[in-house]
Amino acid sequence: MPSYRAPVKDTQFVLSAVVGLEKYSNLPGFADATPDVVQAILEEGAKFCEGVLQPLNLSGDQKGCTRHPDGSVTTPAGFKAAYDQFVEAGWGTLVASPEYGGQGLPHVVGTAIAEYLSSANMAFSMYPGLNDGAQAAIAAVGSDEQKRKYLPKMVEGRWTGTMNLTEPQCGTDLGLIRTRAAPQADGSYAVTGTKIFISAGEHDLSDNIIHLVLAKTTGAPDNVKGISLFIVPKFIVGDDGGLGARNGVKCGSIEHKMGIHANSTCVMNYDGATGYLIGEENKGLRAMFIMMNAARLGVGVQGLAQGEVAYQNAAIYARDRVQGKALTVAGSATVAPAPGPVVVASKADPIIVHADVRRMLMDGRAFNEGARALILWGALQVDLAHKAATPDERQTADDLIGLLTPVIKGYCTDKGYDIATASQQVYGGHGYIAEWGMEQFVRDARIAQIYEGTNGIQAMDLVGRKLGMNGGRALRTYLGLLAEIITDAKGDERLGKIAGGLEKASGELQASTMWLMQNGLSNPDNAGAAATAYLHLMGIVALGQMWLVMAKASHAALDAGATDAAFFENKLITARYFAERFFPDAGALRRKLEAGAESLMALPAEAF
Repeated sequence: MPSYRAPVKDTQFVLSAVVGLEKYSNLPGFADATPDVVQAILEEGAKFCEGVLQPLNLSGDQKGCTRHPDGSVTTPAGFKAAYDQFVEAGWGTLVASPEYGGQGLPHVVGTAIAEYLSSANMAFSMYPGLNDGAQAAIAAVGSDEQKRKYLPKMVEGRWTGTMNLTEPQCGTDLGLIRTRAAPQADGSYAVTGTKIFISAGEHDLSDNIIHLVLAKTTGAPDNVKGISLFIVPKFIVGDDGGLGARNGVKCGSIEHKMGIHANSTCVMNYDGATGYLIGEENKGLRAMFIMMNAARLGVGVQGLAQGEVAYQNAAIYARDRVQGKALTVAGSATVAPAPGPVVVASKADPIIVHADVRRMLMDGRAFNEGARALILWGALQVDLAHKAATPDERQTADDLIGLLTPVIKGYCTDKGYDIATASQQVYGGHGYIAEWGMEQFVRDARIAQIYEGTNGIQAMDLVGRKLGMNGGRALRTYLGLLAEIITDAKGDERLGKIAGGLEKASGELQASTMWLMQNGLSNPDNAGAAATAYLHLMGIVALGQMWLVMAKASHAALDAGATDAAFFENKLITARYFAERFFPDAGALRRKLEAGAESLMALPAEAF
């Protein structure tokens, strides 16, 4: 059976050394996020995720959700009770506005808990995760009446939310949607159409489900400029907040999926359902992107989360599984299943002595710890974009997180899947057997590369839109930040390898950007062909930035006589591994993207 332990100590280190949470105590919400409060939140969150959610992960995957003839859906055994505990403990209220019953803590604290939730039980975590995104959209563009009517119960978790974009004939190209919204005499709309792939579209966890639905109003332009956004509740909500009649929306079927079986991914049928316009008519796509951007960061968390839990189990297995002799006496003599004394088998050693097994584990460790730092640092930028003291600081933070959102979503989910697969490989044949749980991590991780905009779309968004926005201001800001970090690190010769590696990788990124500027405009296929390589190159640079900051902090802690010296020494070893094994890929990625599109586009379509 698989297991999970929330990486509380590592999270605390990142919040202190990379995020610098205490530096922002003068900003709204941060004053309440004292070290003691944050530690208590992390520790209690770890207990809930380890003790309540993780034991339901494998059984939930095996059972899945059940749709009944009336269109209702029940989640796997134990999920309803776990969700009730989630609500009673107030986990969904952490970062929500106090105006609607939230605790108002920084987004970065909620992101840390989101990782634990997703590692412990990714399918479960999606129910409150979608709710958070729906709240964000209503809070941003909803009327005062809509906020008052829906947000308190959604923040509390008694109601949940969804987003309904995709239809059978369209996914990324939302201009093709056919769902229609006809105006009614009372100011509402009758919404009719079919939506697919709707996560948490119908379930038994909450009393009501608030669907946010993209549709075109009567007479609207039949393209993306004619899309509006509507609130379509499962149960009509009265002026007093009470639940009324069942609305004309029903789950037609549950999608049969590769993974996340315990999340009810539904086909939703809207048959003249009562909907309420949220935001301006024909401006629905802008409102929906508020949810999409939040969801993309959350999906990046899922990539890290599945990589982390898969790595943890692979490391345990590698310490315990005895197979083959070490190639060196030293390798055999230094290996011990933890905890316990050194054990050297008479005929074989634990597989962790083998260099190739170590390679897979070290790849996982280096990615996971770097990605955790990047994601939490990114979450800080979300906070600062809204709460920083000056307009310039808010603009800088908004630029940085806008630039890096496709990187966090795309790179972290691509690599998270790779780490989950490599961790499965550590198990050999046992990794392919369901009872060990590793194949579930691989299946669950796979969706993160696909939904909320496939990773190819993320790469195109980065190259085609984000780089050139505002005359390239965001990229200039980011490259300037990197230069400052590298220059500062050069004063400590102990940081030379990782600082030099980051400087070189940053140079590859700049050269690749120049190539795109020179070749992408003249032939757009060059930009398309280069996009994924460019995104991965920026991902390596972004993780390298985090590792340089963490290495500097680790040296400082050791210089100050840290009591847990092994923790910081292990950080430095992993930082060195990242520099030696990840940075060299930057040059290869640059060469790939500079190959251009000619051979890629040369074959006629019928040749495929």
